[in-house]
Amino acid sequence: MPDVLTPEQRSKTMSRIRSVDTKPEMTVRRMLHALGYRYRLHVRDLPGTPDIVFTSRHKVVFVNGCFWHSHSCRWGQSTPASNVDFWANKRSITLARDLRNREDLATRGWRVHTVWECELRDSEKLESTLIAFLES
Repeated sequence: MPDVLTPEQRSKTMSRIRSVDTKPEMTVRRMLHALGYRYRLHVRDLPGTPDIVFTSRHKVVFVNGCFWHSHSCRWGQSTPASNVDFWANKRSITLARDLRNREDLATRGWRVHTVWECELRDSEKLESTLIAFLES
């Protein structure tokens, strides 16, 4: 199936996709703040510039979109119908980068937790998962 947008329209649409302060990230940040946790945002000194950093606990949280980071859920496993090779390459590079960043953080003594966009559908479960991660 051909793309319904022109290359200029597609470029404009893609340029509006944000990497920081996304809706899922803001949801997680509000939840953590309401639970009484304080954190730093997007610490550039750490590999992968984690979304949420708990410096005193040596823990970080990444908030990942299921599609962009190829999560195992149905949203993460969907594949675009057009420009298939480009998207496969882009997503495999993202997976490799994520793995490398997690390993680099672990070697520096940081514990890493990833919140997937699909997990935001069950806020009670997400809340208990985050508390368990932060208090362990």
